[in-house]
Amino acid sequence: MIVWRDPNEVSRSVGGRAVAIGAFDGVHLGHQAVLRLVCDLARARGLTSTVLTFDRHPAEVVRPGSAPKVLTTLDQKLELLEATGAVDECLVLEFDEARSKEPAEDIVGEVLAGVLGARLVVVGADFHFGYRRHGDVALLQRMGAELGFEVLGLGLVASPESEDAPDGGVPYSSTRARTLLAHGDVELAATILGRPHEVRGRVERGDGRGRQLGFPTANVAVSERLCLPADGVYVGTYIGADDVERRAALSIGRRPTFYAESGLLLLEAHVLDFDGDLYGQPARVRFLHRLRGQERFETVEALIEQMTRDVEAARNWS
Repeated sequence: MIVWRDPNEVSRSVGGRAVAIGAFDGVHLGHQAVLRLVCDLARARGLTSTVLTFDRHPAEVVRPGSAPKVLTTLDQKLELLEATGAVDECLVLEFDEARSKEPAEDIVGEVLAGVLGARLVVVGADFHFGYRRHGDVALLQRMGAELGFEVLGLGLVASPESEDAPDGGVPYSSTRARTLLAHGDVELAATILGRPHEVRGRVERGDGRGRQLGFPTANVAVSERLCLPADGVYVGTYIGADDVERRAALSIGRRPTFYAESGLLLLEAHVLDFDGDLYGQPARVRFLHRLRGQERFETVEALIEQMTRDVEAARNWS
């Protein structure tokens, strides 16, 4: 997959492009189904399958106080888009204050018709873009008729397992995945994402208390922009700089609960059967199953007993 981060660098496509537009946060199974459709249509029409996305979630600029936590970093999103095998090219637009105030008509004329030479544009039926969200499917269709591209507005893709449900099926959506993660339901979230939820960060030095208790942990510093599951203890896996995936017992929450209260949210990973130096290294953490919520322990001994049970549960979970 070719990736451009500057519209001025985009090369000309001889046959034109089929362009899917969106934030594609999480690149979940619904996104993947849409991308496969775009790919099939592109192949049938002799077009290049292209994604137009953004370097951040637009809400982070438009309404930063209420912007959702993102499911993936930009690098993750690009990796996941490439892994679908359905995307030939991706243009990543910088979404800043100036972009948020750009008229929808300018985006269509300059980027879709001009830079990309779109012949087919695929968006969600409720897609809005441009200054004050003035742009929508109807505007795209009007301008497409003038500029030479067709527009498809697609509804959300529902999971096959729920299509016979009375409500017509539960759709795959980034919002639903975030809601499930907020409740700690990492297993159901994985059925939307098509994989375990993964966060990335770098291992920072902590206070060494885990090692003192007999359970050394890697303290993974994760961006505040990323969506973490609810506080609790989880079964998961840890992938370090050596790219080996190892089983781990994970904890999300404040400092161990018999210590003084702290405002610092921690993601701690006890990597099973591993004894090495992880400090300063990149880490990828995947959540498989929630064991329990965070608890308060009155004694060190009680905490150690529970941690022992957690590690054994993590080891034996399948």
